[in-house]
Amino acid sequence: MLVPAPRGELTSALLDVLQSGPEASPDTYRRLEATARGVLDAAGDILRHDDVQLALFCLFELHYSGLDGVDPDMEWQPELIKVRRLLEAAFEAALREEVHVPALPAPEAEQVAQALFAMAADDDGPSVSRFIARHATEDQLREFLVLRSVYQLREADPHSWAIPRLAVGRAKAALVEIQADEYGGGRPERMHSLLFARTMEGLGLDTRYGYYLDRVSALVLASSNAMSLFGLNRRLRGSIAGHLAAFEMTSSIPNSFYARGFKRAGYGEDVTFYFDEHVEADAVHEQIAARDLAGGLAEAEPELLADILFGASTVLTLDALQGEEQLAAWTEGCSALRELPGQGSGAAAALAADAAAVGVPA
Repeated sequence: MLVPAPRGELTSALLDVLQSGPEASPDTYRRLEATARGVLDAAGDILRHDDVQLALFCLFELHYSGLDGVDPDMEWQPELIKVRRLLEAAFEAALREEVHVPALPAPEAEQVAQALFAMAADDDGPSVSRFIARHATEDQLREFLVLRSVYQLREADPHSWAIPRLAVGRAKAALVEIQADEYGGGRPERMHSLLFARTMEGLGLDTRYGYYLDRVSALVLASSNAMSLFGLNRRLRGSIAGHLAAFEMTSSIPNSFYARGFKRAGYGEDVTFYFDEHVEADAVHEQIAARDLAGGLAEAEPELLADILFGASTVLTLDALQGEEQLAAWTEGCSALRELPGQGSGAAAALAADAAAVGVPA
């Protein structure tokens, strides 16, 4: 992944350590830990804290495809793991304080599925998808894709961490079935991350992973970080299962609205196929995820039931917070992207310039 620009003293110190590689001195690591503790003590709202969320995102990225120019051995550097655990603990505490978990159903597959469907139906968060369908401008369509790219360009990877963490049985089989489809069912050209990249290309956007990371808000990073937190920690395997269930259950209808918005703007199947594909696929996935994955896991390990619902509620909560942020900017005629140094209020214009540079009308 492209190395992002720092967003404060923590990410500045972290990126210095990462780029120093295994030769970084013990004193450098001690200073990094002290900086992390100091930033967390003064952080306030962790979910919206740019410096904390970017630092955690970069540390998680070491376990995915890595950061450009960073030695692969840094993935398991003990002092970096120590800092990551500090940030994870603060982030998880913030999520548990923010996220409301409803009353627990009986740990039976059908009861768990019905509870999850009820949570999805009761979700009254702001509808970005309906705004896209009816009102989004060309600039806003590009911004929407940029904001989504942080997850969609590696779609399925965070949830796949759960596969080796689940015991053989109904839940594991369901997870593998869902993930196999996300990865194209053995056909590389049908991988969902590649389909999303084609959509971005249709609007003249760069599809290199992390290219737009500097332009997305802390809440966008928090949504990605929650998936990595749940997926990389075996004790939170219930949360990643619940997260995926809610993710699939709240995807089909919004994707139909996204497709409608891009078609309204004159784009064809090369751009809308990603969304059209998810309308059908996620309608099937939601049943498997609710009943077999989440419900099957609750039956096999009833002690994970609370975390299953916590993971599901995290999806709804972070989507609502991010949607509020995004729509507030758009309804005020502003960009939903972060401004880069020297860019002023030209975030949307910069994306349009990117599109024009590759011959896509802005």
